[in-house]
Amino acid sequence: MEKMKYDVVVVGGRVGGSTASLFASKKGLDVLIIEKNQEIGVPVQCAEATSSSTFKTLEMKPSSKYVCNEIKGADVYAPDGSHGHLEGGYAEGFILERKLFDKHLAIESAKAGTDILVKTTVKDLIRKKEGVRGVVAKHMDHTLEIEAELVIAADGIESQVAQMAGLNTRQTPHSLCSCAQYEMVGVSCDPHYLQFYFGQKIAPGGYVWVFPKGDGVANVGVGVRSDTTSAYSFLRKFTSQMNATPVELNIGGVPVHGPVDKTYTDGLMVVGDAAGQVEPFTGGGIHVTVLCARIAGEVAAEAIEKGKTSENFLKRYETRWKKEVGGDLKQSLKYRRIMDRLTDEEMNILAKFLKKQDLESISKMSMLGFVRDYPQFLKLLKEIL
Repeated sequence: MEKMKYDVVVVGGRVGGSTASLFASKKGLDVLIIEKNQEIGVPVQCAEATSSSTFKTLEMKPSSKYVCNEIKGADVYAPDGSHGHLEGGYAEGFILERKLFDKHLAIESAKAGTDILVKTTVKDLIRKKEGVRGVVAKHMDHTLEIEAELVIAADGIESQVAQMAGLNTRQTPHSLCSCAQYEMVGVSCDPHYLQFYFGQKIAPGGYVWVFPKGDGVANVGVGVRSDTTSAYSFLRKFTSQMNATPVELNIGGVPVHGPVDKTYTDGLMVVGDAAGQVEPFTGGGIHVTVLCARIAGEVAAEAIEKGKTSENFLKRYETRWKKEVGGDLKQSLKYRRIMDRLTDEEMNILAKFLKKQDLESISKMSMLGFVRDYPQFLKLLKEIL
């Protein structure tokens, strides 16, 4: 058995893992990324949209190397086909080519000093009385014993590494949104605006998205929570009405129940999908993951510098990310639960109301008038207010 030693081992080389390793390496730590796939960035498991805050957190400028398109807003469609238009603000951002973006982050991390092992899987954790102290991994035909002061688990939904350490990262069918997405050629849409479609018949418990990548290419996907019909079936039904050709299919799950209960333990932190650091309402997670992963990398540097890697010290990781995005994630979960309870008819009514409003400054008077006309919304609006 080959033995290795690092300050930090990061399990998972996608956005969360590469961001954590990047900032840990910038702080002078000796870091290793372990990635189970033979190429970082594939297969794609994302609709590929993100906000400008992602690049501010990364301290990078958006590059045409991996940015397909700039987004100025969005059109949101109710079940009856009526739609509202959002301009700028939250709906503004970029469409990425994740195959290139994820690899770019890994390359930047490597330039900062991170070592990377692809096609490598974790088989067990190294445990000592102080807690987690590394991993046992399989690289090709070789078994590696990799000692480390800290492990960062960025290994996706239901993180096996976190579970090995005793943390509960398990998801349920209700807490996951099942997703299927085509990359399609020949899609007719405004290249700078996202499209969202809601309705129980096309996407129960979720929505359909059309994210333009430019030159008639777009990601067309469906996220659902359904016990009877697969996301892929809903995707095929929706795209059957389009005169466009699929060139790629990706299927996966997104955690939409909020963060897991605990994202740290002795010698280990959890980031990204593994930690449930995803907006429950939209299912978007790149900007959240990047922020939390940067904090994990910085806390790792503090912990190792001070020789304190117990959960009492690593708790500051969770304290910091909750301070930054915890409130937003709770609010997003509240909105998702409200949407879960709306019928298609109620969605249509709400859409017509919102279409007439300035979403930045909806007045209490307009809400009171709306509730007077539609008293069934009173309880829902109380939750929002």
